[in-house]
Amino acid sequence: MKKLYFLFFGVVGLLLSCQPKDQGEEGQVEETIEIQNDGIRMIPISTPSGDFEVFTKRVGDSPTKKVLLLHGGPGMTHEQYGNFDQYFPQEDIEFIWYDQLGSAHSDQPEDSTLWTIDRFVDEVEQVRTALGLNKDNFYLLGQSWGGMLGMEYAFKHQDKLKGLIICNMMSSLDEYEKYAKEVLGPQMPPEVFAELMGIEKNMDFENPRYMELLGEHHYPQHVLRMPPDEWPEEINRMMSQVNPNVYVYMQGYSEFGITPGASLKGWDVKDQLKNITVPTLVVGAIHDTMDPKHMEWMSTEVANGRFLLCPNGSHLSQYDDPEHFFPGVIQFIKDVDSGNFGK
Repeated sequence: MKKLYFLFFGVVGLLLSCQPKDQGEEGQVEETIEIQNDGIRMIPISTPSGDFEVFTKRVGDSPTKKVLLLHGGPGMTHEQYGNFDQYFPQEDIEFIWYDQLGSAHSDQPEDSTLWTIDRFVDEVEQVRTALGLNKDNFYLLGQSWGGMLGMEYAFKHQDKLKGLIICNMMSSLDEYEKYAKEVLGPQMPPEVFAELMGIEKNMDFENPRYMELLGEHHYPQHVLRMPPDEWPEEINRMMSQVNPNVYVYMQGYSEFGITPGASLKGWDVKDQLKNITVPTLVVGAIHDTMDPKHMEWMSTEVANGRFLLCPNGSHLSQYDDPEHFFPGVIQFIKDVDSGNFGK
């Protein structure tokens, strides 16, 4: 059994052994670099700590249906959406892979003051502007942490959006923790869950038993419902490129909540959902690490919402339930584009 399992919430084993990429003066740029042949654009981003570059890659060309993808983590990579090119282009939907600052092909400054929700929201807005996205063509899709970021972007900039897609993310991290500990955890053998909770209580995350137990009893059930040796190559590459500086600072080590001291601790926007008026699709999955009932509730709290349930899926339902994920997401985009959403 492999031990290097984690996605978005629970990155412990790799984080404790990874060394972040050092980004010095060379990482600072002043001009956008474009590679015309493969759709790549390195976009300059201004921050309070200086200027950096982030990676984007456009696939397809649609005047009215352009989807910017926000990856999870924080500190993961765009490769969690590696299979989107098998579904979107043939439906005339353009999409943009994007590594957030601190991730993979983008600059990775060692400055924890950059790892805030507000700063990431500002980054997304700069990327939107550089790519020429606007309310007539701009769909924002985020999964897990990307879903959090998508919600936060909509609170501030929904006048720029045509549609919002929130995948596999609840609107309260305290409620996520409650679901993980009171619903998912007890689905394990009692002795396994007790051992995991003991490791968490002692903050003993370097203990190899933590990842060993999760790798057998949690990840193949709730993160990606495939045999571990069949996980897609792009997911394995994504896991090997995580930036622990970003991930640990914002989310911590725990698989059952946010580690005390991490900056996302206590994040809760339940009461703000009603302020999102742009057409919104919320995607959940039966076997997700996130509570599907909470995500269905979210779709009723936003002003113009729809819920998509992936009955065979988990946290990465685009991979373990593409038969429901992609038709539902594609139909939402088409309905908004044609003016039929909500009718």
